[in-house]
Amino acid sequence: MSDIYAAAERLMGMQDADWRRHANPLSVWTRFSCLPLLALAIYARAWVGWAALPLFGVAAAWTWYNPRAFSPPADFGAWASRATLGERIFLDRARYGVARHHILAAHVLTALSAAGIIPLIYGLILLNPWATFTGLVAVILPKVWFCDRMVWIHAEMTGTTPGDPMPDPIMPPDLAPL
Repeated sequence: MSDIYAAAERLMGMQDADWRRHANPLSVWTRFSCLPLLALAIYARAWVGWAALPLFGVAAAWTWYNPRAFSPPADFGAWASRATLGERIFLDRARYGVARHHILAAHVLTALSAAGIIPLIYGLILLNPWATFTGLVAVILPKVWFCDRMVWIHAEMTGTTPGDPMPDPIMPPDLAPL
């Protein structure tokens, strides 16, 4: 399961500057539009046929561009900003020594989210709106919970309190050599 996180990170090609921009709450909250837009573009084939392909391209481009679309926040203290910072810590969990209970929770939430892909794909293939909607909810809700876990990781690892102002991103000290 841990390889899925590294693969997703490589696929997105995120650099430090991109992560800072993605910590903008607008980036985090609009990120939740990506999967519904991709699903809508796939579903649109029933209405517009092959003309849905460019819609899918636009949705895929938005998925890649979204973390880069906004400027870095002036304050990294918001829940969404800390979710992004916590995700960075989690992705490099061996370096930072993330607690096992956080890693287990992240794996469970990722597996739950992945399970939601089954009704989503079923709904998109058969053009079943209820299965599609159920799949979207089943994928997105565990992802929101995953983000909340990332906030917890950030708070625990940095000794900061979510919601308190944070003009610069705070990361924990390295526990292992790079």
